[in-house]
Amino acid sequence: MRRALSAAIAATAVALVIVSAGFGSRSGVTLKATVGPGFTITLTQGGHKVTSLMAGTYRMVVVDRSQEHNFALRSAGKTLSLSSVGWTGTKTVSVTLGKGTWAYYCAPHAEEMRGTFRVA
Repeated sequence: MRRALSAAIAATAVALVIVSAGFGSRSGVTLKATVGPGFTITLTQGGHKVTSLMAGTYRMVVVDRSQEHNFALRSAGKTLSLSSVGWTGTKTVSVTLGKGTWAYYCAPHAEEMRGTFRVA
């Protein structure tokens, strides 16, 4: 009986460690940030426009298809430039998103190329 109880307690402790290790990390979730061609900018997850996310770290694939644009994120004093004007291509980056409202935009054309989403 004691062995069975000890084994159950050990299994529960291991399960709690595994579950708690996943909190705050969304590294298994991929977001796709696309800018260009033309005056288009999008942020999607699984082909759907991102409108809300949980706080955490995400893998983001940045696809920049225009040398005249860039892709940036901003929230409450934090700005992340994920591509730059003059550069085109695809790259994967890790981004940590804290709670609040985030904006994604093209810096030179922020008035017409932008979107927002909430992080809870």
